[in-house]
Amino acid sequence: MSVVAISGGVGGAKLALGLDRTLSAGELSVVVNTGDDFDHFGLKVCPDLDTVLYTLAGMADPIQGWGRRDETWTMMQTFAALGEETWFKLGDADTALHVARTHRLNQGATLSDVMEHFRTQFGVASRILPMTDDRVETRIETDEGDLAFQDYFVRRRCAPRALSIRFVDAATALPASGALAALSSPALEAIVLCPSNPYLSIDPLLAIVRLRESLENRAAPLIAVSPLIGGRAVKGPTAKIMQELGIPMTPTSVYEHYQGLIDALVVDSADADAANHIPVPVFSTATLMSSLEDRLRLARFVLDCARSLPRR
Repeated sequence: MSVVAISGGVGGAKLALGLDRTLSAGELSVVVNTGDDFDHFGLKVCPDLDTVLYTLAGMADPIQGWGRRDETWTMMQTFAALGEETWFKLGDADTALHVARTHRLNQGATLSDVMEHFRTQFGVASRILPMTDDRVETRIETDEGDLAFQDYFVRRRCAPRALSIRFVDAATALPASGALAALSSPALEAIVLCPSNPYLSIDPLLAIVRLRESLENRAAPLIAVSPLIGGRAVKGPTAKIMQELGIPMTPTSVYEHYQGLIDALVVDSADADAANHIPVPVFSTATLMSSLEDRLRLARFVLDCARSLPRR
């Protein structure tokens, strides 16, 4: 079974891990948001790509969900002693990855090339594909001005009120060739929209015209997993963003956000009754992924649901 997962960071990476461990080696491709990418201390940092990489490699910090387990922090301690900014935490091993990526990019490699090299070096069987090799920047218009994503998300901890979200240069960005190839493969049997933040993590991908067109013109069924549980978001700014943009925290809102794109929706059992009037197949199960077994169980459930859907 050939499957493409569309993912942002922590939440999407959890389901991607379940899919990776459930499918046979090489059957999964994960197309990942790069709208969060930014340059920090001269280094190219790709938070969502690296979260997926570390998660699939078994290297992710199990407490934070991002960064590497057993990390050391000598560099950040030295930065603090030198009076440099330390609001964005970079562990020592994590920094080595950013240095290697920046060096390879400066030598002429594409971001796709770099991620293919990293996942091979880390022994990851599934492909990890940037949504684009071009620069796309997520920016948040807030009641305190226009903020770059990491300024809003990390430095300000999502405190400003969000008014709107835009994706700079998405209209002219080209999808990475690997992402297009995965989505157009004749062997593709299912596409899974992971339970990442629809507005900050999935929308940057959908803003790339040819990438969205590829999803719209697919033959394989596309199934989305709601990031809501009992009308709440598990973590991150999803709930805050929805409230501030005046969007009800219901499965119907998730469906309407993806309306015309998805063939089915997976919701948590707590939201099953609230999804009664959604005009695509709705499947309910426990969607909270606290353990590896949770991730595996949800992945198997999603794949079984996808297999029950007809091709277009």
